Amino acid sequence: MRLKILGSAAGGGFPQWNCNYRLSRAARAGELRPRLQSSLAATSGADAGWVLFNASPDVRQQINETVELQPAPDAPLRSTPIRAVVLTNADVDHLAGLLSLRERQPFHLYATARVLAVLAANPIFRVLDEAVVRRLSVELGQPFAIEGPQGPTGLTAELFAVPGKVALFLETGRAETDFEADPEDTVGARISDAQGRSAFYVPGCARVDADFLRRIAGGDLLLFDGTVFADDEMAAAGVGTKTGRRMGHLPIGGEDGSLRALERAEVARRVFVHINNTNPILDEASPERRTVERAGWVVAFDGMEITL
Repeated sequence: MRLKILGSAAGGGFPQWNCNYRLSRAARAGELRPRLQSSLAATSGADAGWVLFNASPDVRQQINETVELQPAPDAPLRSTPIRAVVLTNADVDHLAGLLSLRERQPFHLYATARVLAVLAANPIFRVLDEAVVRRLSVELGQPFAIEGPQGPTGLTAELFAVPGKVALFLETGRAETDFEADPEDTVGARISDAQGRSAFYVPGCARVDADFLRRIAGGDLLLFDGTVFADDEMAAAGVGTKTGRRMGHLPIGGEDGSLRALERAEVARRVFVHINNTNPILDEASPERRTVERAGWVVAFDGMEITL
């Protein structure tokens, strides 16, 4: 199984278009590596096609920068090696890219019934013709073979609930309905192949509990929410008032952050993805970057490839 990080940043990318924080300025100056918005591609091998996990607003650029996702030189005039898309939630930075995949190109779209209902309720997604793009509802905790119009991709996925929140544009202002209102609002994905290798993709997670640790035990790879290093990071940077937890993301540092919560996780490799433009781990020379690397974590970057 091959996995490619198409986008390693959180919503807005890095640098974000209107962000003048020091890290974004450094990225514009060429001092730090820029990043596109969160997405992952996976394949089981040659000729099996590719599966996208989330379709970011940057999907067109991601395809342009990833030769494996482009039409082959000898392929039909309208073609793609992308066989399917799997959504982990209804965040704009995870589903807006579907609008760029609208050119009547067949692929299968997998998501929970909750997320598919969001698409169905918004008429703009009708441009993704359901007669061409098949929408398939996925039940939590039920492994399913990922297929495309051409048949099996050789990959199996299982979606499972993780602590999180409803998408920002669906918030009502009532905490009891915006946070953990439905287990299908935010999910992680276990991706596996016929050889039994497994990767866990969890770009959004507000808390690590015993059930999560049991679920990922024995995994070959964990790609985990690295949105903010400190819970109050955005306020400290002067660019916002929301905490990481208010946005549905567990901070990396601190006594109850993901470094501590996952330090005994039984997983072979661990990578932070979905990194916000205020997170100091974006700077390879920062003490925070050294902290996560000493703890055995890798910070994802666009184009990063992992073979299991």
